[in-house]
Amino acid sequence: MKYEDGPKSAATIMNEALSFDDVLLVPQHSDIESRRSVDISNVMSKDIILGLPVISSPMDTVTGTKMARAMYTAGGMGILHRYNTISEQSSMVCSILEENENIPVAAAAGVTGDYLERCYALRESGAKVICLDVAHGHHNMMERALKSIKDQLGDIHIMAGNVATLEGFNALASWGADSVRVGIGGGSICSTRLVSGHGIPTFESVFQCAQTTYNCKIIADGGIKTTGDMVKAFAAGADFVMIGSMLAGTRETPGDVFKNAEGKSYKVYRGMASSNAQKSWRGKSSTPEGISTTIPFKGEVSLILDDLRGGIQSGFSYSGANNFQEFWTKSKFIRQTAAGQNESFTHILRRDK
Repeated sequence: MKYEDGPKSAATIMNEALSFDDVLLVPQHSDIESRRSVDISNVMSKDIILGLPVISSPMDTVTGTKMARAMYTAGGMGILHRYNTISEQSSMVCSILEENENIPVAAAAGVTGDYLERCYALRESGAKVICLDVAHGHHNMMERALKSIKDQLGDIHIMAGNVATLEGFNALASWGADSVRVGIGGGSICSTRLVSGHGIPTFESVFQCAQTTYNCKIIADGGIKTTGDMVKAFAAGADFVMIGSMLAGTRETPGDVFKNAEGKSYKVYRGMASSNAQKSWRGKSSTPEGISTTIPFKGEVSLILDDLRGGIQSGFSYSGANNFQEFWTKSKFIRQTAAGQNESFTHILRRDK
């Protein structure tokens, strides 16, 4: 049978896409005597500078008021989740301003329904950043929301996403986004790629989006398992990284600590597209693209954030870079084989006993 309208598929060329594990950074000459002297601060907007370029994800088992405060104390940023009423979320924002009006409070909103009312309430409560939090940001609804928020709310930093391509990044930037979350399907509890067959490795997405000519910040989001991945994301062009699983299970995350039959402590960690989360915040589940699980209780998040800071500073120092500008100039990538990747692990733990 012949197809009169042309071939069935336009996807005739398969491009190769690299993940964090496919690359390494080349060590270079350094005159840095202490990694603690490395300045890893970065500018988000004219009045927001993060001393720690790490943002906690707007998930209901990751970022509530306690996590937002802890992130600010460490120099980072927490995005208050949106899986509650407008009044409840606004109260979360207010409770942090009441403590320190200089905290750049950030909160999430959707792009449908009462999103304009929510965004207005968040701004009036003192939010400095609004994160338009949807799974597929390169979409007409995102365009409509971005333009209407910029038109009606004026000068407030709008973070949008998620996207996986340079085309998507440029679209959101042209619609009014000040920063864009880059990465689709790479989250530790995300099943988007398994369910939909769509996605791009986050490293590749960041690398491609860094070719933009728009003055819009890149936030690498998804697939980040280690500080080494963070450093690679920065070298690829990211301004900030967003994480969830690395912070999940800490004392500051929403939710109670519970013990299993053996007496070990755990907390719940779930994707917001999981069936469990969907039923919790809207009473029903539709085509889940995530899972819910439990993870061991990790204690204070400050200890983890201090380790993240040290790891990023160490990464910069191996390239002989004292700050972001130097790092973007000096960093060099090489590709590694599967054998090279295997060698990168603490392989004594992999030997047969």
